[in-house]
Amino acid sequence: MTPVATMDEEYTHEPVLLNEVIEHLVTDKDGTYLDATLGLGGHAEAVLATISAQGRLIGTDMDPQALAIAAERLQPFAGRFRLVRANFRNLSQTFQVELGASGPFLTGALFDLGVSSLQMDKASRGFAINHEGPLDMRLDPDSPLTAERIVNEWPEEQLTLLLREYGEERQAQRIARWIVAARQDQPLRTTRDLKELIEQRLPRTGRLHPATKTFMALRIAVNQELENLTRGLESIAALLRPGGRIAVISFHSLEDRIVKHVFRSFEEHGGYRIVTASPICPSTEEAGRNPRSRSAKLRVVERNR
Repeated sequence: MTPVATMDEEYTHEPVLLNEVIEHLVTDKDGTYLDATLGLGGHAEAVLATISAQGRLIGTDMDPQALAIAAERLQPFAGRFRLVRANFRNLSQTFQVELGASGPFLTGALFDLGVSSLQMDKASRGFAINHEGPLDMRLDPDSPLTAERIVNEWPEEQLTLLLREYGEERQAQRIARWIVAARQDQPLRTTRDLKELIEQRLPRTGRLHPATKTFMALRIAVNQELENLTRGLESIAALLRPGGRIAVISFHSLEDRIVKHVFRSFEEHGGYRIVTASPICPSTEEAGRNPRSRSAKLRVVERNR
């Protein structure tokens, strides 16, 4: 059995837009709040520290290691939270089964769509360009689809579409062609295999590594992130009490467009209002202190009846 790392062993994590999340999410200190993307528990810890002793928090995540680390972090609030392993696309069903809860009972819900340091910095998870590991990229280790399967099995046309749509990669067709040609000699097994394949053919321009968009596209596809996001937001909206809010932190334009579109749809169909007319972004100070926060955008919607 793989040992579970504790917070002080390996992972440090600064929650993005923490003050802004608390300000916009916690509207009733006696309420019930959901952290749908628990990660290492930074936002959840702040919510629990803000709400009253009568307030409650539910945390969900697909990653069992993240849940274990978060559980340790939240121990000072024992009895006031419950953690559940779940994909947020199925949360309404999960709550019915796990909690016996149905109908509006949430005061607020947070979706932090970034990949945590637990996943990004651990080579064996295969997320990061600069850490050699298997081409995995699964948030849920029990999922059958990996990045390795995609790059070694998907046809060129499908790879091209994936890189173009999910990575917004201008060189999608060329990269797909290189992947297919390379795997005919030997399969691409590691993050280094894929990274070197691309960087040897594409010049580096600006801050981003030339394989960045390819890695992002693969991660999104492996975890069905965009489909899960739409379903998750729609599922949770029905569980909000009047006055309850959904706050979403996104990190790239595809996610942000989906959140913007879904929130507008809520408002147009009635019963909801958009709280943030434009997204809230990190301050210059936060972006300098925590470079991973630079692209973050926070949007908030409220149920008003």
